[in-house]
Amino acid sequence: MKADVMPRCLRKAARWVACVGMFAAAVVAGPVALANTLEEVRQAEALLPDDAALRERYLRSCVICHTSMEAGAPLTGSIEQWRPRLTKGMDTLVKHAMQGLRAMPPKGLCADCSEADMQALIKFMSQGKEKNR
Repeated sequence: MKADVMPRCLRKAARWVACVGMFAAAVVAGPVALANTLEEVRQAEALLPDDAALRERYLRSCVICHTSMEAGAPLTGSIEQWRPRLTKGMDTLVKHAMQGLRAMPPKGLCADCSEADMQALIKFMSQGKEKNR
């Protein structure tokens, strides 16, 4: 299997699961909530860090969960979803990311990420102001 095939397969599977979840959300919350959610997912999928090394880490370790509603992780670029976490402080967020918390595994599966890398990834995902794909 080519190295680039697996991430594509995982992204497709994550989108399928997200579609099922969004259908359920539409039944419960209605079409306006679903439209807002779809827009947030599109925004999350379009954002990438400018820094090449950070982009590589993000695509390898973060993108699967932070661009999927079903993962339960805050979407990249969704300031509203990141706000409650950011109020805990960056040190706490980095600690949780490094140690793992709830469904997030230690280091978010980024074995080579340092605390500085985690902080940069969190800043990017919580602000989402970098370039589109």
